[in-house]
Amino acid sequence: MSTSLPVFEAKDLQVLRGGSLILNVPHFSVGEGEIFVLIGPNGAGKSTLLQALSALLKPSRGEIFFRGRKIGADISVLQYRRRLAMILQEPLLFDTTVYNNVASGLKIRRMKKEEIEPIVRRALERFGIAHLKDRSARTLSGGEARRASIARAFATNPEVLLLDEPFSALDPIMREALIEDLAQVLRETRITTIFVTHDRAEAFRLATRVGVMNGGEILQTGSCEEVMNHPVNEFVASLVGVETILHAEVTQRNSSTLIASVSGQDIEAVGNMDPGEGVVLCIRPENVTLWNTAPGDPASGKNTLRGKVEKITSMGPYHKVRLNCGFPLVAYVPTHALTALHLKEGAEALASFDAAAVHVIRRAMGVGYEQKGRLS
Repeated sequence: MSTSLPVFEAKDLQVLRGGSLILNVPHFSVGEGEIFVLIGPNGAGKSTLLQALSALLKPSRGEIFFRGRKIGADISVLQYRRRLAMILQEPLLFDTTVYNNVASGLKIRRMKKEEIEPIVRRALERFGIAHLKDRSARTLSGGEARRASIARAFATNPEVLLLDEPFSALDPIMREALIEDLAQVLRETRITTIFVTHDRAEAFRLATRVGVMNGGEILQTGSCEEVMNHPVNEFVASLVGVETILHAEVTQRNSSTLIASVSGQDIEAVGNMDPGEGVVLCIRPENVTLWNTAPGDPASGKNTLRGKVEKITSMGPYHKVRLNCGFPLVAYVPTHALTALHLKEGAEALASFDAAAVHVIRRAMGVGYEQKGRLS
């Protein structure tokens, strides 16, 4: 992130509702041109934070700064809001034509008709709805309505774009097409963006930086690669797609690796914890390799384990394979490879993964989750 003055900065931000603390963010900032995506389950506080940052919700405590100016003191709420555009889950279009909807923000700013026309035309073209400009907004499909809503936001040339789960109700084809178009426009315009979603695929597709929320708190921020592969606790690991999360005890420490015991099995991982320490081992399913083997063939090599296939679940282009290796282990296998390996439920298979593919968390950093990957 740039070391220049943040576009957004929040300090000691809290929101109370009914006497309960629903948002507690000691510090939060977003830099110029960033696409910052907040992910978390329903009720995590994502939308509440977005509403506070947009000045739609007055926090119970704390300060919010926009380009170093305190909102409500150094810059009025009205001046601040005019520099933002917000896109909600529902398009909330006016009962008029698509053209008039996209032009509405410019008309409010009292721009001249001849100035408005090229701006609206460009916004309609950007999101593939120029052919709908004379259509009533009431006749649009869900995907078309969201395109109109996003085009309306971009037409005002905002300094900051805030999006609150705008694709949540779209079918996969519409969602994919709209995300691709939005990603392209964001690359072109470099508008500072805060995007809220519970869908990690959306987050990793768009984000330059990710934040994970739960219980009204931001648990971790970082690049997509950092959060995916180096989660700070079990909750974050589970949310970002780690399918195997194991409680273990370190039994040996080497120069750059350690050996940890899980259900009597030794697993080698990169880490510097000492023998006797409790740890959590996180293994992403795409980092586990499977192959079939004749019954009775010994497993050999570090992190090579024999297991029984307990469940195979189709995920479209790949299958999720759950093995019982004395503990649950999950792997992703391409659909074509599943047949080639003759993998089926009840069969034995070998699984392997590199020591570097195991992310180790000290047990004290966990949040008390049960061991993930149970066979179900």
